Amino acid sequence: MKIGILGYGNLGRGVEAAVNAAKDMELAAVYTRRAPESLKIASAEVPVKSVKDLDTGKEDIDVLIICGGSATDLPEMTPKYAAMYNVVDSFDTHANIPVHFENVDKAAKAAGKIGLISCGWDPGMFSLSRLYATAILPNGKDYTFWGRGVSQGHSDAIRRIEGVKDARQYTIPVPAALERVRNGENPELTTREKHTRECFVVAEDGADKAKIENEIKTMPNYFADYDTTVHFISEDELLRDHAGLPHGGSVIYTGETGNSGNKHVIEYSLKLDSNPEFTGAVLTAYARAVDRLNKEGVKGGKTVFDIAPSYLSPLSGDEIRAHYL
Repeated sequence: MKIGILGYGNLGRGVEAAVNAAKDMELAAVYTRRAPESLKIASAEVPVKSVKDLDTGKEDIDVLIICGGSATDLPEMTPKYAAMYNVVDSFDTHANIPVHFENVDKAAKAAGKIGLISCGWDPGMFSLSRLYATAILPNGKDYTFWGRGVSQGHSDAIRRIEGVKDARQYTIPVPAALERVRNGENPELTTREKHTRECFVVAEDGADKAKIENEIKTMPNYFADYDTTVHFISEDELLRDHAGLPHGGSVIYTGETGNSGNKHVIEYSLKLDSNPEFTGAVLTAYARAVDRLNKEGVKGGKTVFDIAPSYLSPLSGDEIRAHYL
């Protein structure tokens, strides 16, 4: 199947690696809003094309994986291109998922295509874990812990503070909270009790570090509700020790069965060396499912909840049953 990638940031590069590792896929093109000739990609033999080429609706691709941001890119791009191609995105603004789904569903149905939204690990793989757990144990409670990992949005928020040259921010689960949940205590936890934030900051020469630290710790919606630690380090230390984009986390569900109060704990955990590469791998697996389903006549908006697991695998049904059931 022929895959197109729209956008070539960290996520686009992650998708490229996953497509190239898949024996049943071919990377047909990378599409960019930049000047195509200015963009060098890892797959030297693959053409880099303008996003304007996609607008014709005539590009020879089976699935377009859209690697844009959820704030402004995906709400516009995914419905637009779902009217022309099968598409997959990683839209992660949870509160806006219903509206985004409705827009994509309408466009994809009219075109006879599939638009799969909110794919990745959260939303995505974590969402599946939450749904499976609540279906099996309706009398229970779910908890999601993120990290230890780099939050790109929070890191960017720090970099916008006056006097900051560069920064990385790590989200870290509180061990005591994790232990209580894993013990099946079903605690009520505040935001501060679940996660801490650790910041590594490179300050500009002569910058007021005390002022920077105060601005970070009091920043609403990002740090004010958390116990936050700020470390000032050199640029060399940042590049040496914090160049990667690790992440991960756990979805933990605790519930009861029967009348005797038997408790059960379901946990799904990820520990990722590269957040964008793993997310790209999930998007690519679901692109395989989208192509297969569309060839069967399926159309419209979809989420990970709507895709049977067998459609994700390149193996046949016989092989899956023999090796994984």
